[in-house]
Amino acid sequence: MANFSSFQNILPDPNNQIGSAGQVTGTAGPGFASVSISSEQRTLRDRTNSGRILARAKTGHKWNIKIQYNPMTRADFEPVYNFLLHRRGALNPFFVSLPQYRTPQDSTFASFSASDSNKLQSKAVLVSGGATFLTMYKSGYSSANGTPQPGDLFTVDGANSNHKKAYMVTRVETPTDYLATSGAPSSNEVRVHFTPGLSRSVAQNDAFVFHNPLIKVIMTTDVQEYSLNTNNLYSFSLSLEEVQ
Repeated sequence: MANFSSFQNILPDPNNQIGSAGQVTGTAGPGFASVSISSEQRTLRDRTNSGRILARAKTGHKWNIKIQYNPMTRADFEPVYNFLLHRRGALNPFFVSLPQYRTPQDSTFASFSASDSNKLQSKAVLVSGGATFLTMYKSGYSSANGTPQPGDLFTVDGANSNHKKAYMVTRVETPTDYLATSGAPSSNEVRVHFTPGLSRSVAQNDAFVFHNPLIKVIMTTDVQEYSLNTNNLYSFSLSLEEVQ
């Protein structure tokens, strides 16, 4: 039996295996029957006598995720359930790969961004936390390589290893389609708007992960319960919330 370099820290699914020792090779996890995701940004709101609305964010943003599994055999169920038991409720965060965000919507950009050497990078020397757009570039990149699309998910791969927030693209400005007052991005750039605002600053050349972005999560309950029917099939669902 060979040794291994790391434990699996991604919820087992068809693309993420786990072995009996916890290694990243072994048994593939089951697919999801359904996935729901919600964006939670709590705000404080007040209205003046004239009707003007005053609002500000009360807490940080987070993604909430619910996963429902089809009835599973024990062989399918145990890798998932024991992976979660090992996390001890909310004590130990882990990552989840959501199938709808695994690859970008633009198939040309999906092929381009699948390579680590082709990750788009931050153009500015420093983009402060709270920013809701930034310019991404890559030497040799052009619109012929495709672009991110509204609804794509991405994470930041940079010098700050604690920057684990997941962001969703809302607008993409290109050299041919752009806001006039902002000016056109250069031929090797795209201006990407996203939600929520940056939770941490981004430095020049920090890279953006559009291919298989992982969301850091914890379980929302300390009780992990399943049911077993007369056909020896396990029913199980999972509620998660994003953490940083």
